[in-house]
Amino acid sequence: MRRTHTVFSLALSAVISAVITAGTAGLFSASALANEQVINLYSARHYPTDEALYNDFTKATGIKINRVDSDDAGIIARLKAEGSASPADVILLVDAARLWRGEVDGLFLAVKSKTLESAVPALLRAKPTDDGGTAWFGLSTRARVVVYDKLKVNKADVDTYEELSDPKNKGKLCIRSGSHPYNLSLFGAMIEHLGPAATEKWLKGMVDNMAREPKGGDTDQIKAVASGECSMALTNTYYLARLMRSTNPADKAVVERVGVVFPNQQSWGTHVNVAGGAVARYSKNPANAVKFLEYLVSPQAQNHFANGNNEWPVVKGLKLDNPALQAMTGGDFKSELMPISAVGMNQIKVQRMLDRVGFK
Repeated sequence: MRRTHTVFSLALSAVISAVITAGTAGLFSASALANEQVINLYSARHYPTDEALYNDFTKATGIKINRVDSDDAGIIARLKAEGSASPADVILLVDAARLWRGEVDGLFLAVKSKTLESAVPALLRAKPTDDGGTAWFGLSTRARVVVYDKLKVNKADVDTYEELSDPKNKGKLCIRSGSHPYNLSLFGAMIEHLGPAATEKWLKGMVDNMAREPKGGDTDQIKAVASGECSMALTNTYYLARLMRSTNPADKAVVERVGVVFPNQQSWGTHVNVAGGAVARYSKNPANAVKFLEYLVSPQAQNHFANGNNEWPVVKGLKLDNPALQAMTGGDFKSELMPISAVGMNQIKVQRMLDRVGFK
């Protein structure tokens, strides 16, 4: 099958950027890129299922996608280093704090799109600029939930985030690094809910309740609960959904052992983070870039996020056909109503708190 996009390696992309910076004319010069029906995508989404999205967009529009893969921090650093010579047109990141960081650092081009503005709720996109543009848009969401050992833990003892630091749960908690973006965003949201002093006390309580030092990713935390290494853990929902949809007997055994709770349903709601997109500040193909972001909020793409990668769509009213998400929630859950931009602004405060309480 003929590939409809080209995946650049980071090394090759670095060479391309250097060529552009030096002003050398050639295949990848700024003028050449501008004349093609193309977008150059810097993506932190490392999900094989997204290939179908890119292929479908190219088939529908004739616009080819050249892609560079990295993580959020790597993409932000790369854009800063490349400056106005950057070939990037579209940026896809998977964390609210990093989207906010890119906006604050002036790496995104604020755009006006009635399609995006009507599809993406105001809480899930950047605040409008003075001229009415928007720097970034949430494209999908994932909830940060608690998984617990059904044989050892009462669900009522872990149905709020606050209880993760309660002495009754001492020695029971597994968690990944506190400095990982998924945790930084949750902790930033807790500052908005509890205030700085209470949040720092809460973080210290979680350190005291850890069964082991933070390590691994979210899937590792789920498996640690299932194996008995700990009794409760935090995870993003799509990691659990992957295990729930797996045909691997070992994964099925993990799912059978653990329960899941969406915290704070009786108060402010469960924390959600976003994967989002932006047009690069120095895009040579801004019209194509906006067209791509608009495609990502279409019913077809939004259903793909939900059914292909186990994320919740940002567009309301879409019917989910994902048995794992349905099983987790019964169809719906209460999420916190907080501007994602506020979460990003608390990132530096959170990191200082983590250092003070010894949260690695």
